[in-house]
Amino acid sequence: MKPLIEITTVPIQIEMKTTNAKLEYARGTVEMEISRDKGGLNIKSRPIRVNIDTFEARNSITPTLARSLEQGAQKGQQAAYQATATYAQQGKLMMETKLGEEVITKFSRESLMKNVKDVGLTFLPSTGPEITWDVGEMNIRYEMDKLNFDWKFGEGDFKFTPGDIELTVTQRPEVIIKYIGGPIYVPPSSDPNYEPVDVRG
Repeated sequence: MKPLIEITTVPIQIEMKTTNAKLEYARGTVEMEISRDKGGLNIKSRPIRVNIDTFEARNSITPTLARSLEQGAQKGQQAAYQATATYAQQGKLMMETKLGEEVITKFSRESLMKNVKDVGLTFLPSTGPEITWDVGEMNIRYEMDKLNFDWKFGEGDFKFTPGDIELTVTQRPEVIIKYIGGPIYVPPSSDPNYEPVDVRG
């Protein structure tokens, strides 16, 4: 006897779509600012300086009161020294004098010979001016322009995209039951191809 039912199963169909995870890096921006400091040329000059001091030269012509007193004191001191020396020399001559020698004549002759040398001529001014000088100088200072660079860095940004799994059921599971037998007659004896079943053993 042939089977009357045919059972067919249809499996489930699933479509899976995956998206990989991504890590993206966005580069930071960089900005640069340039500024300039201007230099320059600086020249500093000081010419030579001559200093002429005529104080001593003027004092030799027309001395001040203080200088005149000082010079008088010096001349008096010098005259005292000369007088002392003269008296000493005359005393020595007197001690060495012999009888009949004219001592006064010797004193007069020696004093005249000394005064002959001093003729009374003096050149004015007796002292010249004192001349000094300061050396001149020149300073040159040059500065170049300066460039200043200011860098500004922007931080980079990381962007993470997680992975994704998408499931789609394209076919649901099914069980198909199909009757493949012939028509069923009730009672069975009404079947044109009916054959009685022999139940005798």
